Amino acid sequence: MTTTTTRLFAACAAAALAFGLAACGGTTTPSATTPASSAAAEPTGSTDDSATADEDDETAAAGAKVSANTASEDEIAAALESAGVSNPERWAEEVVEYRPYPADDPNLTTLRDNLAKYNPGQETTDLIVSALAP
Repeated sequence: MTTTTTRLFAACAAAALAFGLAACGGTTTPSATTPASSAAAEPTGSTDDSATADEDDETAAAGAKVSANTASEDEIAAALESAGVSNPERWAEEVVEYRPYPADDPNLTTLRDNLAKYNPGQETTDLIVSALAP
């Protein structure tokens, strides 16, 4: 239960960061993501390599977005699962069904509108979108 809670917290924190960065525009995104990238690369001197590899995988999965337009359904489901979305396979199917999405819409408004038909709730919609890029 603790691992699940920790992963959920990490996914929520990543989603909040992604939405905060999106709201600020694209000018702060590179500097905001640089510390996370360098922080993930720092633990090279660790004596427990398996723990470091697991942490790096979770960090990459939590922050990695996949394309809503080009990723496979399995890739989308994996990204949604990493973001903490319940029933990620079902939502990945919906994402694929409504393709293509406008490349100039970083908030994936069209996807949000299509998902609203299923009443997933704002939190679920935000988690889904946090794992995807147009």
